[in-house]
Amino acid sequence: MKNKIPKFKTEQEEKLFWGKNDSSEYVNWDDAELVVMPKLKPTVRSISIRMQEIMINELKLIANKQDVPYQSYIKTILSERINQELHRI
Repeated sequence: MKNKIPKFKTEQEEKLFWGKNDSSEYVNWDDAELVVMPKLKPTVRSISIRMQEIMINELKLIANKQDVPYQSYIKTILSERINQELHRI
């Protein structure tokens, strides 16, 4: 039997509680269901990457032929490759 989750008067009180307590003592995670939240935007982070100028120009050329911005094209290529590698393991 799991412990009963107390009633909280404020959000701060709830934050303090969960900061000090393990949720596995209160929630049976085996009964949890996967929830998809399609309207959430993933966190993005800018990075710098050094590439040969010819490679950038070729990427821009291919992206232009597909009528997409070249940075979006690069993200698409990376995403596809990441998925391939993850499913290969």
